[in-house]
Amino acid sequence: MDCLQAWPEPVVRVQSLSESGAHTIPARYIKPPNDRPSPTTMSDSNVRIPVVDLSADPEHAVQAVASACREWGFFQVVNHGVDPALMRRARDVWRGFFHEPMEVKQPYANSPKTYEGYGSRLGIKKGALLDWGDYYYLHVRPASLRSQKKWPALPSSLRPTTDEYTQELVKLCRQLMQVLSTGLGIKEGRLHEAFGGEEDGACLRVNFYPKCPQPDLTLGLSPHSDPGGMTVLLVDDHVKGLQVRKADAWVTVQPVPNSFIINIADQIEVLSNGVYKSVEHRVMVSSTAERLSMAFFYNPRSDIPLAPIAELITSERPALYQTMTYDDYRLYIRKNGPKGKTQVESLKTVQN
Repeated sequence: MDCLQAWPEPVVRVQSLSESGAHTIPARYIKPPNDRPSPTTMSDSNVRIPVVDLSADPEHAVQAVASACREWGFFQVVNHGVDPALMRRARDVWRGFFHEPMEVKQPYANSPKTYEGYGSRLGIKKGALLDWGDYYYLHVRPASLRSQKKWPALPSSLRPTTDEYTQELVKLCRQLMQVLSTGLGIKEGRLHEAFGGEEDGACLRVNFYPKCPQPDLTLGLSPHSDPGGMTVLLVDDHVKGLQVRKADAWVTVQPVPNSFIINIADQIEVLSNGVYKSVEHRVMVSSTAERLSMAFFYNPRSDIPLAPIAELITSERPALYQTMTYDDYRLYIRKNGPKGKTQVESLKTVQN
C-alpha cells in the first residue's frame, strides 16, 4: 500500500479551473477523439432505462427489477420509501459544501490510501488524463471506519442530514437485495448473507461537476463499471449528464423526479454468476450548468472471499469468475482509476 500514500503530483481543483474564467481547458482534461462525447455516439433519445415502481405488486416489482438487471444493469426506482424532502436536503447541504471557500474545503483533502475526503482525481499514475470533476468520499459502514469528524463541518446541517440520508439508503439497499435474490431464484436473504450480513459495507461519493468551457473535449467521469455491489444514485433532476452503455451506443439517462438510479456493480455480477450485469457508464459535463450527484455504494464486507453463489452454479453454467476479496478488488481502481470493465473481465475463468 506504500504506493497509495500520496498523489503523484499536486492536486488541482476542477472547480477552481472552472471559476477562473478560462475559455479553454488544460490538456490533461482533453480526452482522445474516440473517447469524447459526440452526437454520433448517442443513442435514440426515446430509448430509456427501465423505471420500476417499488410500491407495485411485489411479484411484478421482482420481475421488473430482474429483467432490468439482466438487460440493462441499470434502472430507476420510484415510490421507494425515502422522503423526497430528505433527498432535497441532502443535495442542498452538499451543494453548499462545494460552494464554501477553498480554505473551508481544503483541510479535508484526501489521499489515495483511503480516498476519504475532498478529492479531484482517481488513480495514481503520474501524468494521467483527468476527469472534469471534484468529489467528496466518506465511509458509512462498517462502524469501525465511520467517523463523522472526517465529514465536513460546514454547512452546519451537513453531518446530521447525511447521517439520516445514508441510514435510509442502507434500508433501501437491503430491500433491493431481497428483490434481487428473489429474481435469481434463491432465498431472499442470500445476497445479503454473501455480503457479510450485518457486516456489510457502504460509502458515499458526492460528485461535483463544475461548468466546463469545452464540454465536447472532456468527461466528468470516464467510462467504468462500479467496483462494489450496488449503487444508488441521486442526481439533479434538471441537469442530464449520466450515460449508460447499451451495446455499442451511449444512452443518456432521463432523470425521473424524486427517483433513485440503481445500477448493478461488479460484485453482484460475480455473485450472480453473470446473470446480473454491471454496465459501463460515464458522465458528460455542461458549459451552462453545474451538476451534483450523490452515489451511495452498497458493498460486501471487504475481507471475505467472493465468488459465484453455489446455488447458481450448474454443469451447464459453471462458475464464471475466480474468487477474490473486495479489498483486493478495489485496490485496482485506486491505482488505475476508471478503466471500463477491465477488472471484472480479468476475473473470468474463461475469456471470450
